[in-house]
Amino acid sequence: MKLQRFFGEFNFKDNKVTISDYELINQIKNVFRYQKGNEVLLLDNLGNEALGEIRKINNEEIIFEIKKVQKNENMPKNKVALYSSILKKENFELVVQKATEVGVNEIYPLLSARTIKQNIKEDRLVKIIKEASEQSERGTIPTLHSPVDFNEAIKNINKKELNIIFNHSGNQIFAPDKWELPQKINIFIGPEGGWTEEEITLAKESDFKIVSLGKLNLRGETAAIIASYLAVNLRE
Repeated sequence: MKLQRFFGEFNFKDNKVTISDYELINQIKNVFRYQKGNEVLLLDNLGNEALGEIRKINNEEIIFEIKKVQKNENMPKNKVALYSSILKKENFELVVQKATEVGVNEIYPLLSARTIKQNIKEDRLVKIIKEASEQSERGTIPTLHSPVDFNEAIKNINKKELNIIFNHSGNQIFAPDKWELPQKINIFIGPEGGWTEEEITLAKESDFKIVSLGKLNLRGETAAIIASYLAVNLRE
């Protein structure tokens, strides 16, 4: 039977974990209807996971006996930061969810020249990221940053990292055999209306790789998900 996973600020040193967070208690007790004696996996967001057995459960607290602690082995091959232009409606939520599932480490909502939607619902996105992290069985939760302006993001990017911007004008797909693969990869995905010529020029001047995802015109959320997967799995 598959064990349900829960992230939290857990300390496994004392072989006991006490949860007093109302939302987490409600999820464990009322949503999943766990009882005394049931087992779950607790994750500390540091790459550790523990098998915990419920020894006490009520509306105020849940106490787990920690039976085993081990390292989570589902760590991404590459550290990837996704800079995705904020998309309309629920499309950006889909990007955040799926990018988390495929293994990105950081997510930057991006404000570019043609970005229509200018804000995010941070609390909702944080919840989506946490749930997607638990569902995909990864060992850490990606960091969600505050929205950042495209020009500022380009200006502050580390030039020693592998920086990629996706655009129709670029070389098709990846060319990993020709690139040095540093410890971190930054990928930029444009808005529904695409990048402006000025933005592409700025990226080129900052030594970005200009890469295409093929001849077809992809929606922003589709491009973000595909690019995230490719970047996470770029290293053999």
